[in-house]
Amino acid sequence: MRIAITGSTGLIGTELVRSLRADGHDVVRLVRRPPAAADEVRWDPRRQEVDVAGLAGCEAVVHLAGAGVGDHRWTAAYKREIRDSRVLGTKALATALASLDAPPRVFVCGSAIGYYGDTGDRRTDESGAPGTGFLPDVCVAWEDAAGPAREAGIRTVFARTGLVVGRSGGAWGKLFPVFRLGLGGRLGDGSQYWSFISLQDHIAALRHLIDTESLTGPVNLTAPEPVTNREATAVMGKFLHRPTLFTVPAPVLRVALGEFADDVLASQRIIPRRLLDSGFAFTHPRIMDAVRAA
Repeated sequence: MRIAITGSTGLIGTELVRSLRADGHDVVRLVRRPPAAADEVRWDPRRQEVDVAGLAGCEAVVHLAGAGVGDHRWTAAYKREIRDSRVLGTKALATALASLDAPPRVFVCGSAIGYYGDTGDRRTDESGAPGTGFLPDVCVAWEDAAGPAREAGIRTVFARTGLVVGRSGGAWGKLFPVFRLGLGGRLGDGSQYWSFISLQDHIAALRHLIDTESLTGPVNLTAPEPVTNREATAVMGKFLHRPTLFTVPAPVLRVALGEFADDVLASQRIIPRRLLDSGFAFTHPRIMDAVRAA
């Protein structure tokens, strides 16, 4: 199968490319610079430009590109970058796919469980309404931007991703060095739920979305049993053989992270109902399995 991917150099994109190629698939990578290899196709989300000819013959497109939510302090300019990188990129790609004489059969568009906002202790599946605040608003606009693909009859799936447990990147990648130094601990009071997924399960789930014709619309990519920050902290300490005595009080987080601290402290108890109902089997369903794998 010929598959196009944006965000191919990120934590998830890199592993997805490797997985697909290992199984013999032809992978095309969309890049924002002049192509330097035969497998690269140029696109410019801000200018709404995509080399449509390079997408010819693709049966699936996986869109993972977007500025990192936790990479910088949330200034007005960076919040605009977070939103534009997702909304403009999705709109450009969806419009390009809709224009093809032979469009792909599936468009897997990245999204996030930030869609739901703070759910507290409430178990929330894909039927949950959007929350309020910056990240929920971004996720709603992000998914709406895929409209041209849906209207063209392309099966469009929104991969609402949780916290990916990986060693080399993402939110969890930043935690491992801190815990190895013995400086890990709870964030706030630690009662907030973290909806995680191992990197390996995330890649398998993305491939499941590509292959499962019955899946369309939002699908939560999280493990079936979310844990509290306190529980995740204990597991990290156990497997890295380090103490977890430190805590970062909420006021300190707000000074350090600004507005983003409220999302770090938010509780999201998200359940992958549609993934489970479609027959997906997790390799690392528990937090201890995911941390051990990473």
